[in-house]
Amino acid sequence: MSTRTLVILRHAKTANPEGVIDTERPLTQRGHADAAAAGAWLAHHDYAVDVVLCSPSRRTRETWHGVALALEAAPIVRYESQVYAASGRELLEVVRSAPEDAATALLVGHNPGLSELSIMLDRAHADPDGIRTAGIAVHSWDGDWVDCGQGAAPLTASHTARG
Repeated sequence: MSTRTLVILRHAKTANPEGVIDTERPLTQRGHADAAAAGAWLAHHDYAVDVVLCSPSRRTRETWHGVALALEAAPIVRYESQVYAASGRELLEVVRSAPEDAATALLVGHNPGLSELSIMLDRAHADPDGIRTAGIAVHSWDGDWVDCGQGAAPLTASHTARG
């Protein structure tokens, strides 16, 4: 039986320019710095990401790119349209579709779905106020990706990155 690690990362701080549709909102300068800080935290704590499951929105792609600069290995990256505006239950289905040979998956997305997922996985330890921008919640369990479910993946670490 293998240990699986799910790293949940909420996108970093975004701008809200007039006339720009939600999916195209860019990161702010602080957002770029926070994304880089999130990557540095993941690298410092030796999270070797095998697969990235990322919303295709501009802010999540920019967050991922900032994180990627700090990581040694280049993981498989899947831009999953169902991650955008997904509920916690919908995100769980995305997580369960991670490649079997991946030990660590990084899910980059949006609230409230990410916070719902974290609470679903470990209600007792997840932050009841939710994951903040550039916030990280790490859940681990022994088993396969399909074994990830309600109460089955304890929170093992959390961090809010600030650059």
